[in-house]
Amino acid sequence: MGLKERRAIAELQNTKYPELEKAIQEAAKMPIEIQVDWESLAIEGSSHLYAECIPEIYFKPLVEALKSITADDMGAEALKGSLKKIVIQNKSEISSATKVATYSGGVLTLDHKPTTNVGQVQDREKAIRTILENAL
Repeated sequence: MGLKERRAIAELQNTKYPELEKAIQEAAKMPIEIQVDWESLAIEGSSHLYAECIPEIYFKPLVEALKSITADDMGAEALKGSLKKIVIQNKSEISSATKVATYSGGVLTLDHKPTTNVGQVQDREKAIRTILENAL
């Protein structure tokens, strides 16, 4: 990761991430550990896209999926009893919205290329929601 990428990631961490983290906690209706592998999200030569794309790829669909799950007490309790941690990363070079999420042992992992298929927010939200609903 070069200097441009490090600066862009640091800017995102310092300006947008606190709001995004708060939105996740509120949507989950509980405190939840969130682990973001920032280094894996930093694709060389794409630093100008991070502020726009990273929230759309990972955070917006996650928040919407969590809101859908916790829309009633049954969903909120099921989530609280199962979800322990959320991991956000780009380790598998996944670009398909339907493959964005996995769930195992109380850990929801979102793994997707951070600048690819940005507009498929609803598809990623549906995939995340479906994975969670099936696991709860």
